[in-house]
Amino acid sequence: MKKSINILLIALLFWFTLDITGFSLGKFHLVESPGILSADAFWWIIFVACSILFLLKEKQGKYVLSIFLAAWAVIQYSSHWNYTIFGATEIKLKGYNEYFANTYHIIPASDNILIPDLYHIILHILIISLLVLIIIYILKQRNVKISN
Repeated sequence: MKKSINILLIALLFWFTLDITGFSLGKFHLVESPGILSADAFWWIIFVACSILFLLKEKQGKYVLSIFLAAWAVIQYSSHWNYTIFGATEIKLKGYNEYFANTYHIIPASDNILIPDLYHIILHILIISLLVLIIIYILKQRNVKISN
């Protein structure tokens, strides 16, 4: 399980780093960089610190990383999926679609419902997957019976 956590952690570190650097191939824009002085960059630094703590001091790091991931999942939900599920105001939807207009969408942006781009869909899958694995790992270490 620890190996799976490490693989997901490295994948998420790589994926989130693409947000900081931006990533495009020709006309394909996966994610645009918000800049080094952005909230994303600040959040990335915290994530890197939590990841290093987990890798070097697992006993304490697993708790710090799981709390960080839980907070990140809540923020991402409230910024994206809450509006997809429950609807967005016309102003919110227009602003969101304009901000992410140049990024790749597997489902085209809509004037009626907020549709996250491909980058954010994969980001959210990685965050939730890693959080679930770390929680299971913590529970197993504490000898909590988990049904299969």
